Amino acid sequence: MSNRPRKALIIGAGIAGPVAAILLRRAGIESAIYEAWPYSKGIGGGLQIAPNGMQVMDEIGLAGELISRGSVAESFDFCSQSGERLGSLNRDMERRFGQPAVNVCRATLNEMLIDKAWCSCVSLYFEKRLIKIEDRGDQPVIAYFADGTTAEGDFLIGADGVHSVARRQVIPDGPAPFNTGLIGFGGFVPRAVLDDTAIGQRVETTFGQSGFFGYGFCSPNPDDGVMWWSTQPAHGMDAAMFRAQDQATLKQHLRSFHRGWHDPIPAIVEAAENIVVTDTLDVATLPTWSRKRSLLIGDAAHATSPHAGQGASLALEDAMRLARLMQEGKELGLTFQNFEAERRPRAEKIVAIARRNGNNKREFSATGAWIRNQMMKWLLPLGAKGMEFMYAYDARAA
Repeated sequence: MSNRPRKALIIGAGIAGPVAAILLRRAGIESAIYEAWPYSKGIGGGLQIAPNGMQVMDEIGLAGELISRGSVAESFDFCSQSGERLGSLNRDMERRFGQPAVNVCRATLNEMLIDKAWCSCVSLYFEKRLIKIEDRGDQPVIAYFADGTTAEGDFLIGADGVHSVARRQVIPDGPAPFNTGLIGFGGFVPRAVLDDTAIGQRVETTFGQSGFFGYGFCSPNPDDGVMWWSTQPAHGMDAAMFRAQDQATLKQHLRSFHRGWHDPIPAIVEAAENIVVTDTLDVATLPTWSRKRSLLIGDAAHATSPHAGQGASLALEDAMRLARLMQEGKELGLTFQNFEAERRPRAEKIVAIARRNGNNKREFSATGAWIRNQMMKWLLPLGAKGMEFMYAYDARAA
């Protein structure tokens, strides 16, 4: 490859995009990020960065800040709808894997990554919605945007998430996101709502006869330091239909759905404001992650439903591994092939685990729910062993 400075066009300023730009800069590759949405500091719900993702955050110097602005999760505890304890997962993560699992507001994480990218001399452009990629071998790659502007670079990285426009350019006849039949509700409530529950730093999750509820601390902010989420069967309604309802109607729906669930779930529902509603989407396995000089990473390449808590961490891993492979200076097409060969088996294994976990959040008969709960008491210890490969992975040493 040429020794002159190379430039990457990165589509998407979520998680994978900014981290890839930061790490590519270290490899001597200039990057410019193009994000479809306006710059905003207040969008999104909560998420968890697992130990494998925290290794990457540590590499870019943000692990300490993330811990201080988020909340370390000491375990995942599981309950039945009545409050019966079913088991626990993911204890002692920092001791076992070198980094803790950290809950954080998505907006906080995004702000940290954008600021770090700016400080790394990465160019960022907002309200740049990709519409076409032009790749003629003897010319720079050209990205065309909806506002009539264009950008040129030596290669392009599609990091624009589950609804990726770059994916449609790389694989024009490829699979589109499909609805899994589950609706996600979520948001934040004040920390005081959990003061009397002795939750500690645990993430509490509950399997109902129909649906699922989870909550845990995600920041030291007393006003919105608890994240919560409710996963429910769609029953003929999609997220857009719920989003068309006002907040009072959404809250009444949650009251009705979670009536009779154990404390403090009713109190969390009563305290909820600015309820966010999302479809739970999945994407079938892609035939390829690259085409010519364009490569897909993160959810654009291997979108995963949220039921394994690995979407953000896989995106962080992708960014790290791509930058490391680019440093080797091999021909671009070979680098992309090596990236896919390395990353695909791991990503697809985790995507499959997430799909399987989602099946436990659908609707059961009373007897079916009881059987599921009894099985979980036996299976959770085995499941913990089966998930260690996710957290033990260190993208810096892979």
